[in-house]
Amino acid sequence: MVSTRNLKRLAAPLAGVAAFLTPAMALAQETKPTLNAGDTAWMLTATALVLLMTIPGLALFYGGLVRKKNVLSCMMQIFAITCIASVVWVIIGYSLAFGGEGKYIGGFAKVFLNGVAPGSMSGTIPESVFLVFQMTFAIITPALIVGAFVDRMKFSAMILFTILWLIFVYSPICHWVWGGGGWIGALGALDFAGGTVVHINSGVAALVAAVIVGKRLGFGKENMAPHNLTLSIIGASLLWVGWFGFNAGSALTAGTGAGFAMLVTQLATAVAALSWMFAEWMTRGKPSVLGVISGAVAGLVAITPASGFVGVLGAFVIGIAAGVICFWASTSLKHKLGYDDSLDVFGIHGVGGIVGALLTGVFATKFVTGATDPVGWVDGNWGQILPQIYGVVATMVWTAVVTTVILLLIKAITGLRVSEEVERGSLDLEIHGETVH
Repeated sequence: MVSTRNLKRLAAPLAGVAAFLTPAMALAQETKPTLNAGDTAWMLTATALVLLMTIPGLALFYGGLVRKKNVLSCMMQIFAITCIASVVWVIIGYSLAFGGEGKYIGGFAKVFLNGVAPGSMSGTIPESVFLVFQMTFAIITPALIVGAFVDRMKFSAMILFTILWLIFVYSPICHWVWGGGGWIGALGALDFAGGTVVHINSGVAALVAAVIVGKRLGFGKENMAPHNLTLSIIGASLLWVGWFGFNAGSALTAGTGAGFAMLVTQLATAVAALSWMFAEWMTRGKPSVLGVISGAVAGLVAITPASGFVGVLGAFVIGIAAGVICFWASTSLKHKLGYDDSLDVFGIHGVGGIVGALLTGVFATKFVTGATDPVGWVDGNWGQILPQIYGVVATMVWTAVVTTVILLLIKAITGLRVSEEVERGSLDLEIHGETVH
């Protein structure tokens, strides 16, 4: 038997060891990510809202804008992209974007979600929730590009384009801006929810696609007006609602940052819709439904990179600038340059993303972010404009060059465009064997 005296002798050194280890153990407990149920519940909701933006939001918005004979084709492309992007993101996209600390890509450590377990954490939420939230961004970005080549691209070419574009364009740029060690983020460029990653990226790719695929048959000669603006206004409304998940969700917590991002998103969107409406009213004599919903989307786009950094003044100015400048880009600039970006993806998303990214550098403020040092130009830090410009230019150049290579490669392999007979007929009937009665 062990005597009480001997037990005391054994306990003394053990107590010393315990005293030595206790601070280290406490520190480990403090630094270990802890699940926050409120944050997780909000991010599950935000993820569903962002998916709502694509299906049914974008599908309805674009579906109403095309001619009746091609509405199912347009919606089918968007629905198919939702499926394709989900699979590509799981196989390799998430790993390239968030799988490491590289300067240009994350790496291959998380291919097929290797190492992502039910208990894996990303901050205060499960990593599985974070990766699906980011998946919804990867879904909507190539889906936006569809608007540039509706009525004329092969369905098979669209599938191949989506796969290659997500791997070689979207995922690297996502890592540059948001991934650990990404070089654009390291420069200090601010992009809260995707001005560069989603909107400039998709807008520039859309412009390249419109030029390489070519104009629709009869463009400028035949009536190509939207066939059902009722569908489009429902789709735009769903985009507006879903965008709260896009912007407020990018806070990744259910806190004050998410709340303020929601506020400025609502304000900038309303102001942009009104500024587009009044600009059109003054120049064309009538305020149109198409104009006001286009202005709302332009406002949503422009406030996206700024939503976690700007206050009410910034939201007002960004909204006004987005409405007026995107109206000009989608009408005057488009007609002067003569390209056929069917649904104005570049004019709204490309130009709106550029406006928002640059004005983020102007109106980002420590009043909103809580930083101690000046953030944007309004705080006296005019130098913030430089990393914003670098981020915009780098995104535009990479997207333009790689998108061009991808499209030319597909053109050589399968061809990009349907036959003249199919295009003059109905893509719905000829490609999918279905039609809207």
